[in-house]
Amino acid sequence: MIKQAIIPLAGLGTRLLPLTSVIPKELLPINGKPGIEYIIEECIDSGIKELIFIISKKKEMIRKFYNNDKFYKLIIKKKNDKRLITEYKKIKKYKKMIKFVYQNKPLGTGHAILKCKKYIKDSHFLVLLPDDLIINKNCTKEMIALYKKTKSNVIASKKVKKSEVSRWGIFKLNKLNNNNFVIKDVIEKPSVQKSPSNYAVIGRYLLSKKIFNVLPEISKGKSGEYHITDAIKQMINDDENFIGHIFKGKYLDCGTMQGYTDSTQEISKLW
Repeated sequence: MIKQAIIPLAGLGTRLLPLTSVIPKELLPINGKPGIEYIIEECIDSGIKELIFIISKKKEMIRKFYNNDKFYKLIIKKKNDKRLITEYKKIKKYKKMIKFVYQNKPLGTGHAILKCKKYIKDSHFLVLLPDDLIINKNCTKEMIALYKKTKSNVIASKKVKKSEVSRWGIFKLNKLNNNNFVIKDVIEKPSVQKSPSNYAVIGRYLLSKKIFNVLPEISKGKSGEYHITDAIKQMINDDENFIGHIFKGKYLDCGTMQGYTDSTQEISKLW
């Protein structure tokens, strides 16, 4: 069973400045609740029992948000507000699930995941990137079901415009069926001419613990960071099976100002 999920949160969110000069991007409200809660809810609905939040000292506000018991107790004591009581119970529930790991230098997602090695208990685990929201269908639940059938590593994917492939990690693939394909390689931000497909990597990974043996061996990539895709490429070369899953939900990019405002509008339509 897949019971643990890693959520990297140490990034500074510069694309959402000036909002993120004070508030971590993951706590910015999307239709009335912090963006990170949509990721948490997706995990809980998929049967995840433990969340590993990777933060930095500059993102301590996230830890405080889930450990602010004294504040809520004082407010509730003065004002017996049912809405506040409900919110406090929810935050206390999340608090019990969350473990915090620190990445104080911005060395990439691969480096962040490696810091969680000693906490991963089972053979496989999840990684969810908080900028990527998927609504209407639970992508994580779909990926876990696919893992149960195939015992393969699984990465979420969506088809992008051919003219935009240089913005994404792109799969080289062999088709399996309408929703899944065998991953033969991952190319980080290829040119339009050299792109092996127009199926892009989206921030949902179901990975074997074997990646922890590979991550220390990879070199720094673009921007001087250690990329998870480089470790995945090495695992594919070592004959590890990876399946790309074309999810059924709607993808929302919350990592840019335009994407953030669009996400609020899209999610508001659900209520």
